[in-house]
Amino acid sequence: MPTDTDRIAALERRVAELADREAIRDCLMRYCQGVDRFDEAALRSAYWPDATDRHGPYQGTASGFIDWAVQKLSQGGGRNVHMIGNIAIELRGEVAAVESYFHALQAERPAEGPPRDLLLCGRYVDRFERRGGEWRVAARVVTYDWMQPLPVEPGSEAERFGVRQPLGARKPDDPWYVLLASLPAD
Repeated sequence: MPTDTDRIAALERRVAELADREAIRDCLMRYCQGVDRFDEAALRSAYWPDATDRHGPYQGTASGFIDWAVQKLSQGGGRNVHMIGNIAIELRGEVAAVESYFHALQAERPAEGPPRDLLLCGRYVDRFERRGGEWRVAARVVTYDWMQPLPVEPGSEAERFGVRQPLGARKPDDPWYVLLASLPAD
């Protein structure tokens, strides 16, 4: 029969596991927010400095991927929306195997040429590592399960109730960053 000490120890292990899982989920969300809001600091905070990333046509260091992505994102006025679901986390001490399904809508609005929209669906297959109590991506392979170009109709930003406002924007102009700036200091 388990003692109170055994039950407390088991509960402490379960709480620690839940905290690890939540820290991994938080890291995944920081990555999405970093890409979608053009927040380079958030994007970099999702990876360890020595991490690797195999991301579509890019394969190399995560830092190199971020540099490449920032350069690509700075071209044109496109927007991105990344959503993550179906997260599988297999914890093994200081490492974790994490598979996260994603849907990404990418709107490219180049200075020259027609606008382009693309629906991407796939999975981030990540090796996470906990270092100094913090979880981040150490190696990522982006697996694409679905890619579909979407038609862009003139005036498609307006719908039957009119143009939706505010539109998502890059850091610091997005409503999220405005809200954060309005909060009292810790």
